[in-house]
This record gives sequence, structure tokens and C-alpha cells, in this order.
Amino acid sequence: MAILVDDPIWPAHDRLWAHLVSDASLAELHAFAAEHGIPRRAFDLDHYDVPADAIPRLVDGGAHHVGGKELTRALIASGLRVTARERVERTAR
Repeated sequence: MAILVDDPIWPAHDRLWAHLVSDASLAELHAFAAEHGIPRRAFDLDHYDVPADAIPRLVDGGAHHVGGKELTRALIASGLRVTARERVERTAR
């Protein structure tokens, strides 16, 4: 089991953001995020949005820094990936 964080390439709120995921379980992801000060409001169905300045401490805490494609492949392989279609369906409820 591993926690993965990708490169911060997503601009929002005058910052760059990355994604934090688990390759095994959402429980593992939530526990890691809480332990490292990432608020639950940053969770978006299958990942946490994390600011660029958090990446060094997440990596120091055990997250593996990977590229976006590797992160996406791991998320899909884990069965935790929420597709764009599922995302729309869940938010429409």
C-alpha cells in the first residue's frame, strides 16, 4: 500500500495544486491526510487536492512523489478512481 502525490500543476486560488491518492484504500488516504494536516474539505471523491508547499512534508511523511500519469494509473488499478461521468452523477444527486 502506498500514498502517492503528483506534481502541482493545477492553478487555483493563486496557488498550484497537486493530487494525493492511495493505491489501496480510502481509509488509508483519509488517515494519512489527517495525520499530515490536510483538511477533509480538500477531499474530492477519490483524492485530496494539496497545495504545492505541502508536498515536501507529505513526501517526508511517506508519500511517494510520482508523475500525473503514474498517479492516475495507480488510482485506476486500485479500483478507487471516480470517473468524470460518475463525478457528475454523484454531484447531481
